[in-house]
Amino acid sequence: MTGEPSHPVHSGEWRVSHTEREAVVERLSKAAAEGRLDLAELDGRLERALTAKTYADLVPLTADLPPDVPPAPKKPLVLQGGLSGVTRAGHWQVPAKVVASGGMGGVKLDFTQAGCDLPEVELEVHGQAGGVTVVVPDGWAVETVEVNPGLGGLKDKVTSPRLPGAPLIRMSGTGGAGGVVIRHPSSWERRKLRREQSR
Repeated sequence: MTGEPSHPVHSGEWRVSHTEREAVVERLSKAAAEGRLDLAELDGRLERALTAKTYADLVPLTADLPPDVPPAPKKPLVLQGGLSGVTRAGHWQVPAKVVASGGMGGVKLDFTQAGCDLPEVELEVHGQAGGVTVVVPDGWAVETVEVNPGLGGLKDKVTSPRLPGAPLIRMSGTGGAGGVVIRHPSSWERRKLRREQSR
């Protein structure tokens, strides 16, 4: 007995994390404060959120609530890979627009621990020679229809369904020679994050 499912698991059956439960709890509490939910509805949904095990349990709890639209920072974040490459990772605040140009060394844009209160983020990518790698947390969504793959191609490896209140990244631009990759954190990156959070 391995404890693993004997059949392919649908994305709705994927397990949710404490962070994802807490995000839904916070959104429900805010909706109640705005008068969108009465106390009975809030209590019922909070109980379901705190005991949710899968995305299928969690997603319906905020499906009838409008997305938050806070004021967006006006200045875009511009990342230039240059000769040595550049990485934006760790704790940082996501603006409404990000421009990433791979240059020769490449750009890695990691949203895993980033703070983002925006429903949508505009991401303009130019792979150039070094390429651009975009790492998004589970539950975030990425739209790539406006990206020209170029010679290097476009690899979209994002698989998890979009969680309520999670950002949508709208990408545009070109893959260039180095290409563009969008993915979730790797196993190594997840282990590193867990070690940092346990300190």
